Amino acid sequence: MSTQTPRISSPSRVPTSSSPSGDGIVVAAGSVQVDAFIDFLCPFCKQFEGKGGPVLDELAANGAIRLVYHPMGFLDGLSTTRYSSRASAASGCASDGGHFMEYLYALFANQPPEGGPGLSDDELVELGRAVGLGDSSFAACVRQGVYLEWSSYVTATAVQRGVGGTPTVAVQGVPVPANPQTILAAVRAARAGVGG
Repeated sequence: MSTQTPRISSPSRVPTSSSPSGDGIVVAAGSVQVDAFIDFLCPFCKQFEGKGGPVLDELAANGAIRLVYHPMGFLDGLSTTRYSSRASAASGCASDGGHFMEYLYALFANQPPEGGPGLSDDELVELGRAVGLGDSSFAACVRQGVYLEWSSYVTATAVQRGVGGTPTVAVQGVPVPANPQTILAAVRAARAGVGG
């Protein structure tokens, strides 16, 4: 068996605001990098976003962190329609439309149960409409699965980085428990290390 890490081929297209490596959406630019690996079907991710999201939002708003979300298709096996990948791809469409975070909140607020079909493409489009993505380009992007290849790339890259579950949070590349207190402490320590 080869010990060489297989090379993951880059997708042909990445969403607006993608990280330089193309495997995440940059929602804030600060001195300390925080990576959040999420899956829109994951109940723990919804809980994390409810508790940790406001802390991340505040750190991002204050320019303290460079916040990168990695929407994975990790739980595709827990839906009958590859919902995780479809929701991840739709979030890429939302990033193109300038409403990634609003759409992320909407996806978690309307999270379907594991084991079923998840939301339909029409329902994903409707959620977008509710957060200001009413133009036809968003709907077409979702229905055509423009970012399904990107979603697979985000997932494969995360797994290669050692992400074994969602939510996973890393501060300056070091995994930390996905709770507000430890994230805040890690960010403070990193900021002290990089000169505030």
